[in-house]
Amino acid sequence: MNAGCLTIKELTEAVGGGLTPRMVRHYHQLGLLPQPIRSPSNYRLYTQKDVMRLQRIVALKQQGFQLNHIRHILDVEPEADTNQNLMLQLQQQYRAVIQQISQLRQTASALEGLLGRDRHCQIIQAEVLAQLKLLDVETQAGLGGLAKLWSGLDAQIHTHSEAFSESLQRLLPDLSERSEIERHLISQLVLACGDVSLVSFVKLSRDAIAASRKALSDSCQIVVDTQTVAAALDRTRLSHLGCRVETLIDNPHITTATEAELAFWQHQEWRQKLQQVTPDCVLVVGYAPSVLLEISLAISQTDYTNPKIQPALVIAMPIGFSHAPAAKRQLMQQPIPYITVEGTLGGGALAATALNALVESLIDKPDCHCYLSQ
Repeated sequence: MNAGCLTIKELTEAVGGGLTPRMVRHYHQLGLLPQPIRSPSNYRLYTQKDVMRLQRIVALKQQGFQLNHIRHILDVEPEADTNQNLMLQLQQQYRAVIQQISQLRQTASALEGLLGRDRHCQIIQAEVLAQLKLLDVETQAGLGGLAKLWSGLDAQIHTHSEAFSESLQRLLPDLSERSEIERHLISQLVLACGDVSLVSFVKLSRDAIAASRKALSDSCQIVVDTQTVAAALDRTRLSHLGCRVETLIDNPHITTATEAELAFWQHQEWRQKLQQVTPDCVLVVGYAPSVLLEISLAISQTDYTNPKIQPALVIAMPIGFSHAPAAKRQLMQQPIPYITVEGTLGGGALAATALNALVESLIDKPDCHCYLSQ
């Protein structure tokens, strides 16, 4: 056997990422991985070059790329025109995926319209379902009948308020392995955006709930990135807990993610303000990815004998298509409790909702507006 070469089993162990010999053979068949040299006994033998190529394949696959596009990425030449062709191919793939998501979203909405009905609507819902089985939707008349059925079902919404908890019980996936506070938090986030698929993207560190409860009970400082996030917080409960709210980018004219991102880059004083947050505070980022990147950088550079910043919890839900996902990934690598939504999803409403859900678990809402006098 050639010195320095790996068998297929050793190759999969070196690459990791759940790779199996069967997957390696499949990649050979697809042309993703060149055929290896063979030993005198006809065993496949792999080099470090094969290890590096497979590691790239696994990494790209984990990011959601399809195998045919992974091949194009790996084989691309450095010339600009080739890169441009690759980008066009990726753009086409992206548009096709978005179209599929849109179609699935329409199907999901139709199912939510039936499954999400509360008990007040269930009698008419049963009638609609019975008629739906008999309906021929392949004809124009059938489609008209379908529209009539939906109109009949929708007529019931004028008779009572919506029972959100009943709807969520039928729509949410099984969350029984999560704590009661986590289930409440996830439910509130789903209600804030109206998308049940968000559940798959919500990520909490193991100690996030315990850390947040201790910090809030100790009247911690709350630091948000923009005034738009601050405006959505439950000030009544926070006031009774003794939690003071500070806004990092404290310009009332900044109301969008674009404005917040540019402003944080252009004004050094807000970066300096971030370095001065009190220990064991809760940081809430709902708009600017650069704020979250700065937080992760400050935490990673922390000398624990002389900490730069040491928050009790980071709620990380900035908006963006490249910087925001990267900032969230960097945060999840830090030794700090966090709550985030993976990928591009996020926003001020979700970030504020996450904090409000945690506060709700600590104190019933007082019937006052004492915070207005502060």
